[in-house]
Amino acid sequence: MGQKIRVLIVDDSAVIRKLLEKIFSSAPDIEVVGTAADPYIARDKLVALKPDVMTLDVEMPRMDGISFLEKVMQHFPTRTIIFSSLAKTGSETYLRALEAGAIDIMEKPSIDVSQTLEVLGKEIVDRVRVVSRARINPVAKVATPTTPVKKVDRTSLARTTHQMIAVASSTGGTEALKVFLSGMPADIPGTVVVQHMPPGFTKSFADNLNAMFPFEVKEAQEGDQVVPGRVLIAPGNFHMEITRSGAYYYVKLHQNAPLHSVRPAADYLMKSVAKFAGKNALGVVLTGMGKDGAEGLLEMKNAGAYTVAQNEETCVVYGMPAAAVALGAADKVLALDKIAGDLLKQVNQRNAA
Repeated sequence: MGQKIRVLIVDDSAVIRKLLEKIFSSAPDIEVVGTAADPYIARDKLVALKPDVMTLDVEMPRMDGISFLEKVMQHFPTRTIIFSSLAKTGSETYLRALEAGAIDIMEKPSIDVSQTLEVLGKEIVDRVRVVSRARINPVAKVATPTTPVKKVDRTSLARTTHQMIAVASSTGGTEALKVFLSGMPADIPGTVVVQHMPPGFTKSFADNLNAMFPFEVKEAQEGDQVVPGRVLIAPGNFHMEITRSGAYYYVKLHQNAPLHSVRPAADYLMKSVAKFAGKNALGVVLTGMGKDGAEGLLEMKNAGAYTVAQNEETCVVYGMPAAAVALGAADKVLALDKIAGDLLKQVNQRNAA
């Protein structure tokens, strides 16, 4: 066996620290190098121990976890999993944690913590393994505008979506999507997105994106029309597909069983896009763990769509794009900041044909 994954546990609860230490100690490839009850102790241990991964609570004495993470990422970048009771802290905390540089987020159980953590043990260990291989800050962040963004008047746009973009993203995807969308014009082709997120957080995420860009970004609802100037984000805990009626594309939501252990799953979306939009679609698989979106992207390609996977160098986790590339599903493999421009070039070429 190679070197062990070195973990620092930061949590003000002695019970949680002990439980996590017990869980990690049961994994032969993980070593707990230290624990800390607050960010000030954690800071000193980060510098001294140089862990591969830090697990971090949000609500702690003296300094909250997200403020601490922001400082860590500036001065001592460390792969971090937020482990917190997000049900208490809410969706803004979730989004702030991702913006601050957290690679993954797990919800801490609020009742029967000891018993629930034992059940979650394998998942926690697996996530630490994935995060230990992640890249830290591979791409520049997109600044949030200080003044309201002028929205495009969608009534002036064509009502038929001749071109549609389908996007799959997971770990690292919230920031990657900002970079991708920042390269798009106000009349962006109708775009449908699956970003793996828990229920209750996708609306806040969509609202935040909506404030940043000149096109509309919203959490998808049943029956929403896919039109230029609009980006629809699949709601947490619902699969999203598209269907066609005449010349128009519409959203369908359902709660079929999770696929690849996730709901929403990008494969559901992309397979429906392949079926109903065919060669009028463009597909993108961005950073993320697992293989969701790979089969769907292949079906899109086989149906005549143009397909792109994000390259390894700019991914936080090169899982989903790697799976797509392995299947031969991607026409191109590109750096994140090149994808939007490449898709627009394809759209313009198709419109001119």
